[in-house]
Amino acid sequence: MDLLRPFRRSPAPTPAPATEQKGLSLTDPGALELFGVSPAGSGISVTAASAMRVPAVAQAVRLISETCGSLPAKLYSREDKSAATEHPAFRLVHDEANEWTSAAQLRTALTLDALTNDKGGFAQVVRLSNGTPFEMHRLDPSRVTPKTGSDGTPFYEITSDRGPVRLAYTDVLHVQAFGGVSPITLAREAIALAIVMEQHSAQTFANGARPSGIIRSEKTLDVEAKRKLASSWFNTHSGKRAGGTALLDEGMTYDALSLSMVDAQFQESRVEQVREIARAFGVPPSLLWELSRATWSNAEEMGRSFLTLCLRPWLEAWVWAYSRVLLTPEERAQLYVEFNVEALLSTSHAARATAYGQYRSMGAITGNEVRAGLNLPPHPEGDTLANPHITTPDNAPKAEPEPKPEGDAE
Repeated sequence: MDLLRPFRRSPAPTPAPATEQKGLSLTDPGALELFGVSPAGSGISVTAASAMRVPAVAQAVRLISETCGSLPAKLYSREDKSAATEHPAFRLVHDEANEWTSAAQLRTALTLDALTNDKGGFAQVVRLSNGTPFEMHRLDPSRVTPKTGSDGTPFYEITSDRGPVRLAYTDVLHVQAFGGVSPITLAREAIALAIVMEQHSAQTFANGARPSGIIRSEKTLDVEAKRKLASSWFNTHSGKRAGGTALLDEGMTYDALSLSMVDAQFQESRVEQVREIARAFGVPPSLLWELSRATWSNAEEMGRSFLTLCLRPWLEAWVWAYSRVLLTPEERAQLYVEFNVEALLSTSHAARATAYGQYRSMGAITGNEVRAGLNLPPHPEGDTLANPHITTPDNAPKAEPEPKPEGDAE
């Protein structure tokens, strides 16, 4: 707080300019922002649709959104960590969002919205007359405007066919990217450069593709002789006949064209743009099929880093989004939503079997918990924590006591 502000002299008012601009022309770069278009330094306007045409962007968006949707989410009790299947939110989180949309499909769609636009992904919670959540429906982000009331409470204004509709923050599930800005917006320069390189490569091969070699002749050939020579060459050394031995007459020579340093650097720049896009989305480059620096050892570690560094913040955002709209403050003290990431951590059947065997032998989990992880039904005798490798079963025959020698005193 500035305590000296009342004693300071106010600065002299700045005279208004002679001409004041009231609006933007359609050719003004600032007008593009009004239509959701982000011009880059290369002159390419990056939108969600144009960015998704870049294979690296499409793969990163698909990987994050589909993984968030495919991982199973459940509602658990904090007291005994049992699944709260009787609560209405369990069906919306684990099974289906509505009659025609599964819970996985809704998570995939809303994560896709959050990755491709700055507003994020939205879903309206439909409740029964007693306030119980019954269904969830995706909302078009272009029809949703997040706002804040005079008391600081957020709410959402929905544009419908009947006019604007105001919904409370407890009735709209909202998922956003980091900082409330989509990775496409943050990485628009890198995406624009990838688009420019893709266009340049396509135009090069469409309009001026470089030949694989040049035939030189010591004598000047007329147009008809050149046409016959080209026809004969393509008939004998193209398609399935490529790579055969060439026979040249009249002192002709064939000079093969190799890849220049400029061409090699251009290809390396295209690979570098894939890495830049991977950095923007937080996805390891190997998961975008950029395998130039991948090995058998670091590829497995990159898969783990995808879970811990990229996917975990999205899952935490989903956990809070679910809890905010499907659970009351009192219920949040007793229940919680959790994603099962076991499928991402298990890299192979051998490693998974070894981990289960160690947990089982140390008494950390029961046999039925191992069977549940393997998607098998419980066993009647699988609820004990005793180590099966060193514990004698209760139904094993007991050894009879040895008879005492005759004449020994009691």
